[in-house]
Order: sequence, then structure tokens, then C-alpha cells
Amino acid sequence: MIVRSRNEILNGKRDVNWGQGQSRRFLLERDGMGFTLAETTIPAGVDITLAYQNHLEACFCVEGEGLVKDLATGDEYPLREGVMYALDNNDEHRIVSIKDIRLISVFTPALTGHERHDLTEEGASSY
Repeated sequence: MIVRSRNEILNGKRDVNWGQGQSRRFLLERDGMGFTLAETTIPAGVDITLAYQNHLEACFCVEGEGLVKDLATGDEYPLREGVMYALDNNDEHRIVSIKDIRLISVFTPALTGHERHDLTEEGASSY
């Protein structure tokens, strides 16, 4: 059994600043579960384009307010407590945070722990 608290992760190797927020990675590839479980925070005022070329991701919003936009279709969805979105096609998407957002994220395959976003003006950040 694996048991970890947020306090154990804070300020350690599993607490990753990704440039526009924080990713606290509770489960990684080396834990042998086949997926990553993370708590992701995005401060108010962020507008970022993302895509994951090597991972699928599902996010459940537990706090905050914003929107998520599917850049392939142009569809926008409210992002607030109780809303889930899943990137089932390595979807390029945009997140806009109106208030601080806190997400519980699941990635498959699992992250190794070293992944960081490449935040540039050109294209979506990915890993």
C-alpha cells in the first residue's frame, strides 16, 4: 500500500513548479501503479495553451473558477468545482483561470517526475 500526504510532498522532488502553477505528484511511474495522480494549482489570471503528446489526462476541479477551451473545435467549457474534463486525444487546449484553480489530475502513462512544460509564445506547451 502507498500512503502519502500533501505535507510529505510540499517542497520536495514531487512538488513541481511548471511555470504557471504547481503540480504535486502523489504517484509517479516508479510507484508502479501505471498512472500519475497529481494535485495541480493554477493561480488566478493565467491564460495558457497546453497539450500532452505522450500522455492522456483527466482533471477534476475541486476549487476555483475558469474555463477550458478545446482548440480543435473552439468549444469552451466552464471550469469550476465539480467539473471534470478529459483530454482523450492528446487535445491541444487552453486554460484561463479567473480565480485560483485546484485540480486533481490523472495521467496515463505515468509521469516519471521530471516532466516540465516548455512555456513559449509559439504553440502549446507539452511533455
